[in-house]
Amino acid sequence: MEKYEQLLISLRRVIRAIDIHSRQLNKQSGLTGPQLMVMQTIAAYDRPLAKEIAQEVALSPATVATIIDRLEARDLVVRTRSVSDKRKWHLSLSEAGIEILKAAPKPLQDHFIKRYQNLEDWEQSQLLSSVERIASMMDAQELDAAPVLLVGQIQAEE
Repeated sequence: MEKYEQLLISLRRVIRAIDIHSRQLNKQSGLTGPQLMVMQTIAAYDRPLAKEIAQEVALSPATVATIIDRLEARDLVVRTRSVSDKRKWHLSLSEAGIEILKAAPKPLQDHFIKRYQNLEDWEQSQLLSSVERIASMMDAQELDAAPVLLVGQIQAEE
């Protein structure tokens, strides 16, 4: 087997693992990965603004706005107009949102991050460089992506 074939098989395995976890997340919580990520970020901050969420999760403001709209339509997120600036809306989780977040499974990347951080610095840098190179070779360096392991759901939110 050629090395490029071995690499493509490994990439496909990674994509499949992410896809399987994303489906389990949706089945267990009724949320997509990006929705869960946005809710976790809202819960972590005191009444954040949508633009702060977008910066934190590394998704475009338009993508985050669409995710928030869907979460609000399901009564999981509450928008409250700012007292000091009527153009701004602060975000918080509803009681239902808090309950869903408590019951949601841990993101796949939590396990990955623990293992990655246990590697030596040089090995972390080597892996990062290699994967960035692969993204570049696939002309994917400009795609909207967040630091969360998901497959195909970010576009579905737009």
